[in-house]
Amino acid sequence: MASESSPPPAQAPPPGPGDKLAVFWHEGMLDHDAGRGVFDSGRDPGFLDVLDQHPENADRVRNMVSILRRGPIAPFLSWHSGRPAHASELLSFHSSEYIEELVQANATGAKKLCEGTFLNPGSWGAALLAAGTTLSAVKHILDGHGNLAYALVRPPGHHSQPDHADGYCFLNNAGLAVQLALDSGRAKVAVVDIDVHYGNGTAEGFYRTDNVLTMSLHMRHGSWGPSHPQSGSVDEIGEGKGLGYNLNIPLPNGSGDAGYEYAMNELVVPAIDKFQPQLLVLVIGQDSSAFDPNGRQCLTMEGYRKIGQIMRSLANRHSSGQILVVQEGGYHITYSAYCLHATLEGVLDLEAPLLDDPIAYYPEDEKYTMRVVDMIRSCWKESVPFLKEI
Repeated sequence: MASESSPPPAQAPPPGPGDKLAVFWHEGMLDHDAGRGVFDSGRDPGFLDVLDQHPENADRVRNMVSILRRGPIAPFLSWHSGRPAHASELLSFHSSEYIEELVQANATGAKKLCEGTFLNPGSWGAALLAAGTTLSAVKHILDGHGNLAYALVRPPGHHSQPDHADGYCFLNNAGLAVQLALDSGRAKVAVVDIDVHYGNGTAEGFYRTDNVLTMSLHMRHGSWGPSHPQSGSVDEIGEGKGLGYNLNIPLPNGSGDAGYEYAMNELVVPAIDKFQPQLLVLVIGQDSSAFDPNGRQCLTMEGYRKIGQIMRSLANRHSSGQILVVQEGGYHITYSAYCLHATLEGVLDLEAPLLDDPIAYYPEDEKYTMRVVDMIRSCWKESVPFLKEI
């Protein structure tokens, strides 16, 4: 049940500047406005008095900023200004033809790029800021200024593919950061995406290479049209040199905290231990939460906190404690902020929770999810060469 007690004090003294988690943010990203309609469609049927604000709206991120600035996690964070990406930087992941398409769409004033994805006045500038801010965050780590960085960005990016937009996403922020890490000398990078939807764009960008391990834990939603042909199924494991280096973990609806923890420990941890990356990228979406309008996975703050802790443990073993966190979805205006707070508590490896969960409890049936995870593990042992011994 929801707790009415006040948040307990931090269990450890505030860290020194070098130990804090660096948050990269720029208010210009609030300028993206995807409009109103029936949920994310942009459609007005004419018989509704009140239309939805598009789920990917500025208010959700305003609350993320405010909870980090004024919540109990604040002493553990440092703030850094983002910047717009340069056009030349975008070409490390995206095709020149696609970037030109976006530039031209911006010049016309407004364009629907695919279902639910609207480039309106202010959108292109916000997308450039999201990409550049994520690049600044990873560079903070690569240049040795700190081990933990969080790109608090919108519009999101993990559905954006090298040559087209998809699922509210224009530019693939995480993909650009991964490529910069590779170009800067990191031999291997692992991406763990916990947004409720398959991180298909990031996967597509590295689908044929063996120096990036992309892992996505998502609900089983399948393809949703021409912009998103990938299904996110367990048999999409990469091609050519990349065979076995795209690992999908499609989880049943309602998997919950225990189901996700089991999937992390039984699938993500052994795969990363085998891969041994030099940098970890945690792609987060609070749309896996129990109350999100865009997902059905039933994670609570406790589950997000545990995922953050597991990722921190992996980073300590493989990447000298270095983790880049990149924001994606999360559409419940208030609970998304709480779940973000919990995730970063976990990444910081704090001794005890700083915030009570205002909404949970939510019932879950983890036993079915555990059976699914066991089946995925068996499938990987048969089809993924470097995981035959997990």
